Amino acid sequence: MKLTFIEEPDLEFGNGSRHIDPRSGINNYGPADLSHTGVRTIQIGIVGTKEAIDGVKAWLDRCREPIAPKESPLSHLYLTFPGFHTSVGFRSTIIWNGRLERTLDKRALENIATLSPLQAVQKGVELYEAELRTLDEEPNCDVIIVCRPDDLPEREEPKTNPDRPWERPRAASIGFDFHELLKARSLSGSRPIQIIRRETWDPTYKPKGRDRRRQQDEATKAWNLHTALYYKAGGVPWRMTRHVRDLTTCYVGVAFYRSTDNETLQTSVAQVFNERGDGVIVRGAQATQSKDDRQPHLTGDDAKDLLEQSLARYRIEHKTAPARVMLHKTSSFTPEELEGFRAAAEAERLAMLELVWIPREDSPRLFRQGEQTTLRGTLLSLTDTRHLLYTRGSVPFYRTYPGMYVPSALPFRLVDVQSSAAEIATELLALSKMNWNATQLDGRVPITLRTADSIGRILKHLGPNERPAPRYAYYM
Repeated sequence: MKLTFIEEPDLEFGNGSRHIDPRSGINNYGPADLSHTGVRTIQIGIVGTKEAIDGVKAWLDRCREPIAPKESPLSHLYLTFPGFHTSVGFRSTIIWNGRLERTLDKRALENIATLSPLQAVQKGVELYEAELRTLDEEPNCDVIIVCRPDDLPEREEPKTNPDRPWERPRAASIGFDFHELLKARSLSGSRPIQIIRRETWDPTYKPKGRDRRRQQDEATKAWNLHTALYYKAGGVPWRMTRHVRDLTTCYVGVAFYRSTDNETLQTSVAQVFNERGDGVIVRGAQATQSKDDRQPHLTGDDAKDLLEQSLARYRIEHKTAPARVMLHKTSSFTPEELEGFRAAAEAERLAMLELVWIPREDSPRLFRQGEQTTLRGTLLSLTDTRHLLYTRGSVPFYRTYPGMYVPSALPFRLVDVQSSAAEIATELLALSKMNWNATQLDGRVPITLRTADSIGRILKHLGPNERPAPRYAYYM
């Protein structure tokens, strides 16, 4: 066994400036595309009740000016939101007009809340989908904010184990989730949507019963929402750094999800391009669950086709092929999958293909003496191929552990690699920060697998002949 500490990787911001923390980087240097972006004015559409639309607009107006964080000695963890206008932070502004507002009848929403949870969600999605189709015909709209109904039931059925999403859920049937189903229905539109809950814009609102959730402070809410809006409008908040000597890399995540009828296993792929950090979505073939290890796997031909599709999407985006592909997979690699992926790499003349298995099972835990948890960046090498990386843990920059529970390590196994374990761990740490739904630097899983998992929860609502939207912005 060997214990190593991996330094926090830098991210790139405006004019090539670097910082380890997304919020500090945006605050000090502006977004990564500061010098070459047209995202200076974001025109939003809004769908919701009149009360919700007015409330969201009032809060967005408030966010044009600085918002102080909650009182805390942890000044790096709780950072003032600088305001969303063209002179600070994102150097952008948000505008709207009446043509881009679609008002829903409050009584209609109250009526559907009396239906069964499944019927209420389906009816609610129908109401919102109709308004989204109308807005899709309007020009000059970048992102649509959807005000989630206050009283719409949450999904009651137990969700699939997030660490093993291919396993059958305990419930006999899978209930629909408003967020997932509406996202799926909106994929055919020309603009991404941002679903927002009332507790985001109304500090006095107290969700009832099981809908009650831990509240973020107002500054953190503003940071997270405006980062998402900026990205969905086509901006690049931050990106991974790349040294001149590094090979141009395409990061690919392969994960699996069950269909809504709970009968088949499908494959979803998310790619994260090193140049922008943007994701392009590919849906793979049906998978099978092995009787030997109870994990989902692809045939050799399907593995080859999946990687070839991914590289084809890369060429469309970048007008060239990558020199290196780093492929993360949530299940082990069978000999047939290895043969298929390698065949695709040879056909595409890749200089380097590296394959890493990131299992989701519980792993051994490390503990530090004293009150603080294990440091983020701690790498425990159990063997030459089996490793544990703490992507969550105490963060020296924050001077604390910014989590609620004792962190567990992210396991990864080197299947076919040329890079060292430390180099791959550094990449995993950097990829854990490439989530534009949150601005805290300590995401647990790399964005490759986070996106593949979240995409799968939406793709399961599409028919086999429905083409998924290519940009990740439509799924987050």
